[in-house]
Amino acid sequence: MNKAKKFIRNTIYLLIGTLLYAVGVSLFLQPNQLVAGGLSGISILINHISGIPVGTLYFVLNIPIMLLGAYFFGFKFIGSTALAISLFTVFTDILANFDPLTEDPLLAAFIGGISAAAGIGYVFRAGATTGGSDIIVRIIKMKKRHIKTGQIFMMLDMVIVAFSVIVFGNIEIALYAAVALFVSSVALNYVLYGPDGAKLVYIVSKQPDEITKRLHAEDIGVTYLNGSRTYDRKDAKIIFCAVRQQRLPGIREIVNQIDDTAFMIITSATEIFGEGFKSHKSEDL
Repeated sequence: MNKAKKFIRNTIYLLIGTLLYAVGVSLFLQPNQLVAGGLSGISILINHISGIPVGTLYFVLNIPIMLLGAYFFGFKFIGSTALAISLFTVFTDILANFDPLTEDPLLAAFIGGISAAAGIGYVFRAGATTGGSDIIVRIIKMKKRHIKTGQIFMMLDMVIVAFSVIVFGNIEIALYAAVALFVSSVALNYVLYGPDGAKLVYIVSKQPDEITKRLHAEDIGVTYLNGSRTYDRKDAKIIFCAVRQQRLPGIREIVNQIDDTAFMIITSATEIFGEGFKSHKSEDL
């Protein structure tokens, strides 16, 4: 795909993604006081206290986080993310003028969670993120590499949901928010990868050590395969790793940031046994 077509595709993905995300937040979650984690959840809490529009809060709160992201990962990393945040801000504040589509908190948790997840999925496919927790988690991982990424997200989200009990004074609403959080997590995985499964990834790059360093920072194990490039007859380190499908967008982003000319092959694996996957114990065979 040439650069012009890729730019158009990613722009469309960003527009669709941020609109769906905004619909989920403005027409389902926020009107029903459902705080499904993340910076959008914090924005909903502050909105309840201050009355400042959620989209505006989301944008303002992201500014220091984006600056931290630029410091740690470079301005190239935050370019498309800044656009996604800006679009989400505009759509969210516009949609806030419309009546909510339901006042049933359970229905809002399901539909809002699915809509937000679908939106975030399209943003990820455009090579961007929605800022907020994504950047914070990456920074924490640089300092605390032994903690799994999923655990950091879960801890942050649960703290935000817990604060919603204090702000809204209603534990039942917090339980509905937890449902929305679970639904959005499952829906996002399905939107991005389809049914759960494992993938084998091969990467041929001129900068294998830099890519490997970043993959290790994300708790992704790597094996080097020895190879040679026929066009220049030079030896090459082929990066090989086995991962769950959920990790693919992150791997693609890392490779694209370091070497956008790298050759990357992704194949499906029927089964994988070993650490992080299925156990070799007889009862699991």
